[in-house]
Amino acid sequence: MSDRYQSLIHTPVGQLLAKNLGLPNPVTLDRWTEGAPLVDGTVVVGGDGRLGTAVVSALDELGIASVTHAAEGEQYKGLVFDATGIESSADLVALQRFFTPLMRSLQSCARVVVLGTPPESTNSTAERVAQRALEGFTRSLGKEIGRGSTVQLVYVAPAADAATASTLGFLLSPKSAYVSGQVVRIGVTGATAAEPVEDWTRPLAGKVALVTGASRGIGEQIARVLHRDGATVLGVDVPQAASELQALMSELDGDHLTLDITTKDAPQRIARHVEEKHGGVDVVVHNAGITRDKKLANMPEDRWSSTIAVNLTAPELITAELLKQKLVNANGRIVGVASIAGIAGNLGQTNYAASKAGVIGLVDALAGELDRGITINAVAPGFIETKMTAAVPFMTREVGRRLNALSQGGLPVDVAETIAWYASPASTAVNGNVVRVCGQMMLGA
Repeated sequence: MSDRYQSLIHTPVGQLLAKNLGLPNPVTLDRWTEGAPLVDGTVVVGGDGRLGTAVVSALDELGIASVTHAAEGEQYKGLVFDATGIESSADLVALQRFFTPLMRSLQSCARVVVLGTPPESTNSTAERVAQRALEGFTRSLGKEIGRGSTVQLVYVAPAADAATASTLGFLLSPKSAYVSGQVVRIGVTGATAAEPVEDWTRPLAGKVALVTGASRGIGEQIARVLHRDGATVLGVDVPQAASELQALMSELDGDHLTLDITTKDAPQRIARHVEEKHGGVDVVVHNAGITRDKKLANMPEDRWSSTIAVNLTAPELITAELLKQKLVNANGRIVGVASIAGIAGNLGQTNYAASKAGVIGLVDALAGELDRGITINAVAPGFIETKMTAAVPFMTREVGRRLNALSQGGLPVDVAETIAWYASPASTAVNGNVVRVCGQMMLGA
């Protein structure tokens, strides 16, 4: 779906209007293409904390050029600041001293990552206060940095210093084009180490990924990106989408299964197919979802129940069955697709918002219970350009596009790239997270 406003604003007349009337001026976002460098430019690394050496080592492993001292007149594609050495509110001035001189030295679509210590893992009240302050700093900087650039905060548990590579690779690259203002936690729940990756261009080689709702839209892009990263994809969708599903899986050399995931025996049928055809699965993506919008005063029970059944109950039961039969392989990944509606709520979507908040609840419930290196995380998309959002009334659609720090809608591939980061074998220490893919929507946290 085309964004006519964004096309207009990039014309000479549009640029004049944007400047004189203060209109949103969205930048065309960099997105990663196969064969391109992970980061097309140099990253400046600063800060005086425990992570400095580990960060430089991780960037070297990823093939990302970095320097520890900025050169006058140079332009940079990213900044990484190790704030784990900040132990009091007085120490927070280190943020200003590092970032202020460099803000005008950033290229468009630059990436900023601040690394901190989880507040609950600090050694004193003063340190806990200062580390929590990092969230306000990064969220605010994300709203003012502009030019398609993004800002994230990554809390790294003390035992997980060597497990940052997959997260830095994602957050510093164009793969995170529509992710900004987020807080990621590494090593806080579950494992604190990362599995080695032989080939960062195909980290899922030899892995099997199950994706529900895989035939179109976001699900199709998830399947394509996981296949690009080396996975054999098992696509699942309803019988009505059988032809589209079969064509896509044939193109991707994958496998397919058509069924309604809300039927009573669906979890068992999926588990049986996984066991018989693949012996187990490494990545499970609960993408299938529906909307049945109505204000609660006018909502019949069937609209409520069908939304909950597809979006929440099915992921619960399928996950439980695969885990019970030990069909999720060691170092496996379970990923839910939530929504910003489940975080901030949305008019006419009490059923949908409840189901998506429940997906976040599933992450919270299971993150501390999983073993064998299995993780569970979720993405929470905002306004993503799909056929579903194309049917939204014009004014509502325009507000959805502009009401974020990047002043535009995201693409299905933005959700898929975030899921691929979760799915990486090197993301074992990334567990229990809910990351919004929303361009830093002004609604919600």
